[in-house]
Amino acid sequence: MSILKILKEPDPILRKKSASVASVDKHIKKLMNDMLETMYAAPGIGLAAAQVGILKRVIVLIWPKMEKRNHLCFLSIQS
Repeated sequence: MSILKILKEPDPILRKKSASVASVDKHIKKLMNDMLETMYAAPGIGLAAAQVGILKRVIVLIWPKMEKRNHLCFLSIQS
């Protein structure tokens, strides 16, 4: 896993539309793991793939009532 650079306003990538995910493959799993590591290091409670420069509909987050390192991952799958 690796910590990714978090983009901030006014980066134009943050204004672009993200694409649905075709399938959950090893690349998407790696992206989610890297995003989780980045989110915990920031520290933060949520992170979208666009915030790390990847225009895919993937987000990771910590549910407020969950303990640290308990997280949720969401993505939009193409149908």
